[in-house]
Amino acid sequence: MARMARRVESFGTTIFTEINERARVAGAINLGQGRPDFDGPAAVVAAARAAMGREGVHQYPPGNGIPELRQALAAHHGSRYGLAIDPERGALVTPGATEAVFCAIMGLVDPGDEVIVIEPYFDSYVPGLVMAGSTPVFVPLRGDDWRLDPAELRAAVTPRTRALILNTPHNPSGRVLSATELADIAAVCREHDLTVISDEVYEHLTFDDAVHIPIATLPDMAARTVTIGSAGKTFGMTGWKVGWVLGPEPLLDGVRRAHQFVSFSTNHPAQWAVAHGFSLPESHFHDNRALYARKRDLLLHGIRAAGLHAATPQGAYFVVADFSAVYDGDDAAFARHLIDRCGVACIPPSAFYSPGHRHLAHHLARFSFCKHDATLEQAATRLQRLHD
Repeated sequence: MARMARRVESFGTTIFTEINERARVAGAINLGQGRPDFDGPAAVVAAARAAMGREGVHQYPPGNGIPELRQALAAHHGSRYGLAIDPERGALVTPGATEAVFCAIMGLVDPGDEVIVIEPYFDSYVPGLVMAGSTPVFVPLRGDDWRLDPAELRAAVTPRTRALILNTPHNPSGRVLSATELADIAAVCREHDLTVISDEVYEHLTFDDAVHIPIATLPDMAARTVTIGSAGKTFGMTGWKVGWVLGPEPLLDGVRRAHQFVSFSTNHPAQWAVAHGFSLPESHFHDNRALYARKRDLLLHGIRAAGLHAATPQGAYFVVADFSAVYDGDDAAFARHLIDRCGVACIPPSAFYSPGHRHLAHHLARFSFCKHDATLEQAATRLQRLHD
């Protein structure tokens, strides 16, 4: 009898698909998926239009990415973080960061290996590990301030541990891991010879006095780290699906070998536009942070006025709020209730936890603030229906 492969039987439909469809049917304001409802920089959009007229741009680009984008990535990370990236052998362009993470897992992790996953996690990490035949081992961030316990991290390591997946600035919590936390992680990785798959797609979205520190910049970490980024987050072009992996040639070679048989190459004209994006002045990143900080504060005001408790995120574009003061039920039920009662969609973050730790999110909801100000203001008005 024909059937699906066992490796995907447990996956089901992603929470994003489910919430997006429910929001669409209900006509709800969708603050669930991190998808901006406005375009990125006009200069980058114009560069994409211009790229469409380039000779050969409608055919396959180099599998690793066009040289101009790889050089731009190396220059950007060199000047900003002091990382020495070889644009020829140390940079790979992928169709989005999700494919970058998947190919990093497939190229760097063997069946039977254990991989430490910090919870809550982006939902593609664990399916990638399952398809690679490896075992995720979960270490949760704890408390209202989402802190990593170094003793808990160290206790998770076994002789089978091969790698650690790191995400900072963190989705969904908005934490930007501190220098001390990163040093603790790095010490464990050096001691146990672990590879780090570092998801840093929100590197340019930090607020107030928070500073993003790539873990590859810590002592002896560049040789064991692959760093993943995203034009969707850096320039607000999620529909272009342009991501990248940066790191030392021995690790990048593994990622590249997987990538060539998953997608082979990435949208050609979009690569030219993203390369142009990295030529924008520093003021672009400063202004973008200010833009998102204002949107963060708009959403926080609306959430708190509705009776939810929320800490102020340091980075990314999500707010995780405690709804227990206004609703007696778990996060999945609250997400459905919020759509039906208020016409606002959120994501239940238990989807980002292992079964053993889902109770940590039973009273929480994730909201995205990458929306027009008017959208956030209308959502705040609708949230007042929680008190009707």
